[in-house]
Amino acid sequence: MPPAKKRKTRATAEPAEEERHVSPEVEVIPQEEPATKEPPAQAEPSAPSTSDAAAKAKERAERFKALKARAKTGAQKNLKEATLESQRLATDPNLLTSLNRKSAVAQHNLMKADAEAAGEDFERKRAWDWTIDESEKWDKRLKKKDAHRDDQAFQDYRQDSRKVYKRQIRDLKPDMDRYEKEKMKAVEKAAASGGLEILETDDGELVAVDKDGTFYSTADSTGFVEHKPPKDAVDRLVKDLQQAEENRLKKRRERMGQNGDDGDVTYINEKNKNFNQKLARFYNKYTAEIRDSFERGTMI
Repeated sequence: MPPAKKRKTRATAEPAEEERHVSPEVEVIPQEEPATKEPPAQAEPSAPSTSDAAAKAKERAERFKALKARAKTGAQKNLKEATLESQRLATDPNLLTSLNRKSAVAQHNLMKADAEAAGEDFERKRAWDWTIDESEKWDKRLKKKDAHRDDQAFQDYRQDSRKVYKRQIRDLKPDMDRYEKEKMKAVEKAAASGGLEILETDDGELVAVDKDGTFYSTADSTGFVEHKPPKDAVDRLVKDLQQAEENRLKKRRERMGQNGDDGDVTYINEKNKNFNQKLARFYNKYTAEIRDSFERGTMI
């Protein structure tokens, strides 16, 4: 029989348990507990943050209200301007100018009648509103206007050429800076070559003396043939010639349209042309479709 197991008594069991749980190499340091433990701080509701949110919401509402008022004002203003624009487009400017002219003439006649009824000199009373310079400028303008009206009729080709020349000179815009530069360059060149001498008079005035007679142009001078104009001046000349040709053709078409010569020739003499024009005035609106069908070849 195997030997019976020995039971451990209480006195022998406790030291064994202490040896199993406690190691001699580990040093246990007791922790000191704080004397008093403070409870965690509880989050309190912040009153300033709530008031800031309310202020921001109120500010947004006011801005939105201002934007709505601004949009409403802009829409009303746009509608008003659109109405005025449509009225301006519907009104004939020629008719408006005629009405303004008639109104001015009526006011002038009324003022003249009142002055004559009161026994006053109308022209003298009217001159009180103008200065002497303004009155002279007005008289000069009226005189120029009358002369221009009399000069419109064709007299001869010389007068017609003179009017064209005056119109071209009026529209001409010379480059004075370039002119002065080219002038100084020519003077320096002539002075360097010895043909031009600059002299000073007794009163301090500078005078240029042409020694060989080649600087200042005369009737016998040929130096102008050596001048070469710049490219922009040539282009401007070509543009003016093209514009003059277009104006000539435009006036020719208008003149032919007034005489009924702008379309196909459907007459054999002047009497037949007048008869065709009379027929066209009365029957063109009825026969236009038939004639177009004949020309297209779709007439049955």
